[in-house]
Amino acid sequence: MTESPLTKAANGDVGQHVTNGLKPGRNGVLRSVHRCQQDEEEVQRSSNHGGFYNRPFLESYEETPMLVAVLTYMGYGVLTVFGYLRDFLRHWKIEKCHIAREREEQKDFVPLYQDFENFYTRNLYVRIRDNWNRPICSVPGAKMDLMERVSHDYNWTFEHTGGVVKDVINLGSYNYLGFAENTGVCADAAAEVAMTYGVGVASTRQEIGNLDKHEEMEKLVAEFLGVESAMVFGMGFATNSMNIPALSGKGCLILSDELNHASLVLGARLSCSTIRVFKHNNMQSLEKLLREAIVHGQPRTHRPWKKILIVVEGIYSMEGSIVRLPEVVALKKRYRAYLYLDEAHSIGALGRRGRGVVDYFGLDPGDVDVLMGTFTKSFGAAGGYIAGKKELIDFLHANSHSAVYATSMSPPVVEQIITSMKCIMGEDGTTIGSDRVLQLEENTVYFRKKLREMGFIIYGNNDSPVVPMMLYMPAKIGAFGREMLKRNIGVVVVGFPATPIIESRARFCISAAHSKDMLDRALSAIGEVGDLLQLKYSRHRKLSARPFADHLYEDIDG
Repeated sequence: MTESPLTKAANGDVGQHVTNGLKPGRNGVLRSVHRCQQDEEEVQRSSNHGGFYNRPFLESYEETPMLVAVLTYMGYGVLTVFGYLRDFLRHWKIEKCHIAREREEQKDFVPLYQDFENFYTRNLYVRIRDNWNRPICSVPGAKMDLMERVSHDYNWTFEHTGGVVKDVINLGSYNYLGFAENTGVCADAAAEVAMTYGVGVASTRQEIGNLDKHEEMEKLVAEFLGVESAMVFGMGFATNSMNIPALSGKGCLILSDELNHASLVLGARLSCSTIRVFKHNNMQSLEKLLREAIVHGQPRTHRPWKKILIVVEGIYSMEGSIVRLPEVVALKKRYRAYLYLDEAHSIGALGRRGRGVVDYFGLDPGDVDVLMGTFTKSFGAAGGYIAGKKELIDFLHANSHSAVYATSMSPPVVEQIITSMKCIMGEDGTTIGSDRVLQLEENTVYFRKKLREMGFIIYGNNDSPVVPMMLYMPAKIGAFGREMLKRNIGVVVVGFPATPIIESRARFCISAAHSKDMLDRALSAIGEVGDLLQLKYSRHRKLSARPFADHLYEDIDG
């Protein structure tokens, strides 16, 4: 395909270690110090003067070392062999089977439980299940308390001991601005509203569940985002899955990033639209699909598509990457498509004013047709919103399943959103919100920098508070989570099928509530566990002693 001027310019606006938004091959590791210096200079120059970005756009995706990849595949192979062996023992009643299965008298029926589909859960996931669903018995702020539990049957069941693990540093919650708290102005305001309105509405917005607080919140959200109107929903997942079908249908085309969240994928499937997937953050891939859609139209009939909807996220929660929004907007305008932007993780966490990825790039909110976000992260509440032009919101009021059938948002949750949003906007008369936005940015840069200096492979954008650290091998998923908890650090570990099979990782979520001492303690523990489990895979470590010397990176291999 011949490159258009847009994609040629876009290629120059790529961050460090990234070529046109692709995870480099994954063979994009810089092979020499000279190449690294040259690339960084080009990034700074093109990011500032390339026409799309007004700031450096730096993302890092170091390739998986070959030996690590081979050992990871071997590890899954060993686990699979032993899984089939254990299934053989269960079949002959030598080992007790705890998994749900059909009764003997139903063996000739269509199976309710697919045995092969449960193989991974039965033999791999269960062995490390103690790393997930840990009961929390405190506010999940910068620190939290965990209930102790034990398993006597290899994680099939758990028993609570009655003990509590106190003051665990929380690196797993999406509490980006630290508003998930039980003291302070937000908690006080929510408690006061609960005494006035109660905690439940017991009706939909279209019946008798429309409170003055709901309308106040929607006006505030629209003002916060800089758009004409907004509409709120009680569940973030349903905001996507129940509204995309209202916006797109048969005869429409949805172009979806390959790493979009499950709620976006479900919404697209429920819409009955044609779905085509483009490579993650790859503008050439997106433009190719747009061109083909315009040239060829619908399959068989070749009629023009009724609507072309580009669906992307602000921050991708497993990769820590930030959407290349200026280029997406340029393509959307060039090909006259519509843009649906999910800011679940980016709203409040990015931008000088905390207005999300649109604010981060200094773009006009009007360039995005549908702005979606959630209140579950930066605002410490629940629910989501859709914002944009008044015509869009009026249409959703009449056609969205969430608007018609869902119960109204709880009044204390509404007040939590209103109060925290006013703090970010500075309408409370303080600088609490702006200070937290700045603190989150500083914590993010500091934490990412230190992890890279220690030799870990870190994915994502330098400004993303979602920090994936690569573990790779299946045995290290459970080991890392357990070892970190022993050191009073709570982390989230992720593996297949949520990630590619050889890209298991720990995902840290940085918060403005984290003090430097907390981050240093966490970094010290991560470094200690990294040495214990041999997780420092990076072949290019920054030299902290001379960060501005001639050689920016030390090539471990050569």
